[in-house]
Amino acid sequence: MHHYSLPRGGAPVGLLSELDCVEAGAVIYLRLWSEGPDEQAMVCQEFDALLGYEKGRNATESFGKLCEICARHCRRPLLRHGLNCKCLGADEACFANFVGYATDGEREDAFLLAATMVRPNMASALVTLAQDFGLALKSMARSHGRPIEALDADQPQTRTLH
Repeated sequence: MHHYSLPRGGAPVGLLSELDCVEAGAVIYLRLWSEGPDEQAMVCQEFDALLGYEKGRNATESFGKLCEICARHCRRPLLRHGLNCKCLGADEACFANFVGYATDGEREDAFLLAATMVRPNMASALVTLAQDFGLALKSMARSHGRPIEALDADQPQTRTLH
């Protein structure tokens, strides 16, 4: 008998609603960005609309580089749940905590998590990018509340892992 189990990185460990605005935003934007160019353009437009053009572009640049480093240099691909999934996967929880620590200035804790995702020589750059991105999310949350509403239950789910 073949027993199918989820890769541990995709295992549900919580709900997005349990995260604060910065951590939830990090996961939602990671999911969106990873979907492709149309969704990346949506993220860019959202940042521009909520932060203003210059700060929005800076946030997009930091987040884009953060995602690029993760895509190119992660020890293994980060597993994600679908755009509309309300669950939080293990890899997503790690990413959310990483961005949260970086945003709060807890660089050593952020570095520790970054070093589990990428080679240690890449971790410092990853922390700096995560801090820039997280501070943009914090600014958006102060001004506008929760991040983009990508969790509309009426929309079909894209790629879910469970």
